[in-house]
Amino acid sequence: MKETLLLTKHMRENPENSHLIDVYEKNNGYSAARKVFKENNPGDVIEEIKTSNIRGRGGAGFPTGVKWGFLAEDEERYLVINADESEPGTFKDRILLERDPHQLIEGIIVTSFASNISKAFIYIRGEYAKPARRVQDAVEQAYEKGYLGKNIFDSGKDLDVVVHLGAGAYICGEETALLNSLEGRRGEPRLKPPYFPAVKGLYNKPTLVNNVETISSVPWIINNSGKDYAKLGVEGSTGTRIFSLSGHVNTPGNFEIEMGCSFGEFIDNFGNGIKENKSVKAYIPGGASAPWFTGEQLDIKMTIDDVANAGSMLGSGAVVVMDEDTNLVLAAKSIVSFFAHESCGQCTPCREGTTWLEMILERIASGRGRTSDIDLLLDVCDNISPGLAWPPQMTTICPLGPSAVSPITSLMGSFREEVESLLPKKVLINNE
Repeated sequence: MKETLLLTKHMRENPENSHLIDVYEKNNGYSAARKVFKENNPGDVIEEIKTSNIRGRGGAGFPTGVKWGFLAEDEERYLVINADESEPGTFKDRILLERDPHQLIEGIIVTSFASNISKAFIYIRGEYAKPARRVQDAVEQAYEKGYLGKNIFDSGKDLDVVVHLGAGAYICGEETALLNSLEGRRGEPRLKPPYFPAVKGLYNKPTLVNNVETISSVPWIINNSGKDYAKLGVEGSTGTRIFSLSGHVNTPGNFEIEMGCSFGEFIDNFGNGIKENKSVKAYIPGGASAPWFTGEQLDIKMTIDDVANAGSMLGSGAVVVMDEDTNLVLAAKSIVSFFAHESCGQCTPCREGTTWLEMILERIASGRGRTSDIDLLLDVCDNISPGLAWPPQMTTICPLGPSAVSPITSLMGSFREEVESLLPKKVLINNE
């Protein structure tokens, strides 16, 4: 099994200077942008993206072409690139920002042409200082070439791109919280409806919000056709995807593959198996928000639908592997602590509930647990996500609260005995 390099081909072939515009152009860079202005109308481009059946790479997995078609008519429309990559275990967008920023900018140009947009924003995670510098430099280089600004490619079209650095809040990865942050407001999610970005987004104008990897895929699709892109991967999960692999594997890293192989094949072929030849106890298929799978579920296919049917999500494409010696209670506590810290505090079930979940797990992990703690944990979880089902029911505006519930329901569903072993035995009175 080998990688299929579409998004990462340029950076692999030019490891030292792939971020420079001259190097990018020598490798067919900006040919897709020239092509659409010369040969296509906006509707043609949208149809090509629909034909590719590419689905969003940020987590939700919504068909990109369909999403573009939802954009409401207005004289002023915006494109926002969500580069606030903060999901634990996820680091695939970073390499695209740092090592091939012009691929993203070309994707922005094509997307803006298709959607009649004249201003775009790239919202980058606050901790991504070097990637942000690389992107800003690339934007300036594109302006100097006439690919951004007034009358780009002598087309009569204008396009400005603004690079905005976040302040380090995970919640701003949620698209409406990101829009609030861009506007200078508190970074907290908006109610939907009415604030569906395609209708009421940035400055209450129709706004497309897309992930870095999604938009970076657009130039290849335009140069090669949506039909050829759809031939890669499997039905419902077409094309390639960059997966971030971490945890107890021999070779962690980012790997670009066609979707459709099993998680076991992926871990063995690209991660070179588990350290010290140990077995897999559990793994997270799609970033910290996703419910866990056990080591007996390694045959699940790495597709959006297969993972969903198995009770989790492919999410941000982050595969975190935990070996047989992992203390899963501590692993769950680590994830819950993250979400408790990153809660914006807007919704009571999330603000209060995640804190309680963290405290109870800490009590159990430290050997101070109570016999009632499992019931208490599940009761708090049910208040955040009623029914404890997947996909989750929510009492919150955004999915952060239910994301904190995922590791606990995974723990109780598949590893309850491990939790019970840390609790004191129930005391029987009168042999009852």
